[in-house]
Amino acid sequence: MEPLKNLFSPELVRCLGWHLEKNLDQFNRRTFEEKVLAKLETFELKQRAQWIADQIHEVLPINPEPRKVVLRSLLHPEVGSSPDQTSDAKGIRGWGIYPLTLVVAQHDRDNFEDSMELLREMTKRFTSEFGIRYFLLEDQSRALNVVNRWIEDPSPHVRRLVSEGTRPRLPWAMQLPELMKDPSPMIPLLEKLKDDESEYVRRSVANHLNDIARDHPEMIAKLALRWMENADSNRERLLRHGCRSLIKQGHPLALRAFGIMAPNVELTKFEIDPIVLPFGSDLRLHAEIRSLGGRPQQLIVDYCLHLKKANGRLSAKVFKGSRFEPGAQESIIFTKRHCIKPITTRRYYPGIQGVSLRINGQDFGYCEFELTMDD
Repeated sequence: MEPLKNLFSPELVRCLGWHLEKNLDQFNRRTFEEKVLAKLETFELKQRAQWIADQIHEVLPINPEPRKVVLRSLLHPEVGSSPDQTSDAKGIRGWGIYPLTLVVAQHDRDNFEDSMELLREMTKRFTSEFGIRYFLLEDQSRALNVVNRWIEDPSPHVRRLVSEGTRPRLPWAMQLPELMKDPSPMIPLLEKLKDDESEYVRRSVANHLNDIARDHPEMIAKLALRWMENADSNRERLLRHGCRSLIKQGHPLALRAFGIMAPNVELTKFEIDPIVLPFGSDLRLHAEIRSLGGRPQQLIVDYCLHLKKANGRLSAKVFKGSRFEPGAQESIIFTKRHCIKPITTRRYYPGIQGVSLRINGQDFGYCEFELTMDD
């Protein structure tokens, strides 16, 4: 698979140069392209975007109005925020928009509302979710007043930006400390978007809720209880995704929002195989769970790997399992395969590890296995 950094390619640089030449007087296209390409290959993804943005900033007019006119003239006439859309002779879109949003965000915040309006146009052709955060950090109240007006925008890409650009812990992006500390200003905006006709928008709302839940679990659990009243299938799906971390953690109030109560079960059998596991192999889980009581119940059966850390201690990581609805006194069988193999987000250490089940937020059983690794 080709590295993501290659999305900022020499072809994109030449396309930008061609469009700048069309819209800028006394612009030396050859000098611009040679300067950008001289260092482009030495940078990774975000550094490439920043390098291109820096060079575009240098050639743009200083005065806000002609600067805005040039930036707007670079935009592709066709909207659609798919990253697969490539820039061409008609204009810039897809990943080519990212450096343009950085230019606006890093250098044009004095012209606050006009620049946010330019980001609104840019997000229709990729996303301005990284650029808009500079405005939130500059003046959160003013920026939120602007995005509040976008909730009724006909473009789902703009409506998504209201949620995605304000996520307190958006991956790859600067965190928003004020909203991490107090996310309450965002709740009314998310409330207006929770039943948006676009799945693209609703998915962003769900991810935003999951971000907030990391710092304010009770707030999101209570919100889920309230939003689940008269919820249709789309809203329920949104809330389940937004509460996914709380559900995996077994947060009682979040579970109750979806009708999942404390489990009334017994674990009659729990086995793993093999008990000596070579690194890169599958660990197989087999459990038999008997439902107690006189009525059906909903069960979420996840599993926890208790993995050895560098200091020798074990750290639990919850993985998604299965959902069941056994009848009174009915037994269910839970099986799972989990491959312990190299991944970029975790380092494994040899020795005794553990695995347990988590049923509706409560832990059941514990089995040990030895992880062996080649020297």
